[in-house]
Amino acid sequence: MNISIIGTGLLGGSFALGLKSIKEDHHFIGVDINNENARLAKRLEIIDEILNFKEAVGKSDLVVLSTPVNVIKHQLCEVLDILPEGSALIDLGSTKEIFSEMVADHPKRNQYISCHPMAGTENSGPEAAFSGLMKHKQMIICEPDKSDKVLLRWIISIFKKLDMQISYMNSVEHDRHIAYVSHLSHISSFALGLTVLEKEKDEQSIFAMAGSGFSSTVRLAKSSPDMWAPIFKQNATNVSIALEAYINQLRQFKEIIDSGAEEKSHKLMEKANEIRRVLMGIEKG
Repeated sequence: MNISIIGTGLLGGSFALGLKSIKEDHHFIGVDINNENARLAKRLEIIDEILNFKEAVGKSDLVVLSTPVNVIKHQLCEVLDILPEGSALIDLGSTKEIFSEMVADHPKRNQYISCHPMAGTENSGPEAAFSGLMKHKQMIICEPDKSDKVLLRWIISIFKKLDMQISYMNSVEHDRHIAYVSHLSHISSFALGLTVLEKEKDEQSIFAMAGSGFSSTVRLAKSSPDMWAPIFKQNATNVSIALEAYINQLRQFKEIIDSGAEEKSHKLMEKANEIRRVLMGIEKG
């Protein structure tokens, strides 16, 4: 089976390595606008050969779009236009509503399965890929009823072989929820990184005092701007609403701290501690 990975970085590379680790007979074709990334992916044995876009799609049983969302926007219909009958197209992008609208009337809409793996790290490029990235992670499939049932079952079986948990949403619901649980956390990390860098000019002092709490909170600030700036743009309305709610919470903390109201601060943090119960329930489920 021929699988084309368009975008040979963290997500696409990890998807390929994950399938390679279960020893199935797949041939991986790499496509990347960055020629060095493609060559590196081949050296790392993420892919088996490098082809151009049209050649790769034309001989593929499965095409995986794992490029930044602004690039997926241009590639989605282009792939569908030349995708062989019976082949499937998935994307691994973090936004969905705009893609759903774009392909709604395409004659090959049913060959497209809209996917979002809730997996990633702050690193990027082929060298960041590893076979276990998607293991035990959530794979969200949007609007499965619009995809061919046979192709959908096949794609789900692939994800299950990677030990992923499958959930389903419509694209509007996906983008609204993902603004809070993914996009907002990245903005928070970027903002914290900028705040510390602007206020603490002595970088050695920062690193000397940075504990595990700071490091884990600011970790996402190392994420690629090439990936995240387009995500914020495509999901701007939902991200803005999420940011407004977050800013209101920050203002509440500031007012409590300014007034010295320790008891109110304690109660607010107790309320926030409820997130532990919610997350433990999700992990057990």
